[in-house]
Amino acid sequence: MTGKKFTTSSFIEGKKKNEKISMLTAYDYSTAKLLDEAGVDSLLVGDSLGMVVLGYENTLQVTVDDIIHHCKAVARGAKRALIIADMPFLSYHVSVEESVRNAGRMIQEGNAHAVKLEGGEEVVDKVRAIVRAQIPVIGHLGLTPQSVNLFGGFKVQGKSEEQAKKMIQDALLLQEAGVFAIVLECVPEALAKLITEKLSIPTIGIGAGKYCDGQVLVTQDMLGMFSDFKPRFVKQYAQLGENMKIACKQYIEEMRTMEFPDKEHTFAMDEEVLSKLY
Repeated sequence: MTGKKFTTSSFIEGKKKNEKISMLTAYDYSTAKLLDEAGVDSLLVGDSLGMVVLGYENTLQVTVDDIIHHCKAVARGAKRALIIADMPFLSYHVSVEESVRNAGRMIQEGNAHAVKLEGGEEVVDKVRAIVRAQIPVIGHLGLTPQSVNLFGGFKVQGKSEEQAKKMIQDALLLQEAGVFAIVLECVPEALAKLITEKLSIPTIGIGAGKYCDGQVLVTQDMLGMFSDFKPRFVKQYAQLGENMKIACKQYIEEMRTMEFPDKEHTFAMDEEVLSKLY
């Protein structure tokens, strides 16, 4: 969808009209501006920044201040897209009061429009409290990266009958608690389709198949800029990482051979003034 400002209501409208919702990650002004101008519906300031921007092994070291810092930059660049701030590890795990306070900071200081948090039944009380504070919330089920140690790695979730039933129940509980959408990550396509059909709110898939109401990808993955690993669910639409290296090598070579900078990249000085300087 393109055109007017995208809002939380646009998510619900998109599901009703069967119009797919696009979401990509963004962590800085210039990238957010480009993605926004390209027409993306929503920008996620994800805790994935820990891996693709800050170089951590996982998302667990990302802080509330990190998210707010990057959220501010994204908010300056995006004019149409809905901006969603990821609530990082331990920002909503300790208490309901602290969860609301941290979510509020992301809206008030980071200029985000909504927050996203991971988990099902165990976070429903936090979701309700954050929504009561007039802060829109997106849920996140399936492979929840902040639980990577509990899962024993990055693995597909919901393959067993027990796991699948719990995920369906968690999705319904989150909907009842007031989330306006749910991200489904690394979930079998058939299960994601079933959950999508059961909910009146949209699902956003990442490694969850084509039947979700929208899709999200990490921009650095999608553009071929992050080479540490490539998840199976990522389609690379460009190889900007390779192009950046080619451009950098060309710059180094031209600088060393004095091909750069040439006349068009330099500034002239009056010869008479120059002669008086010797």
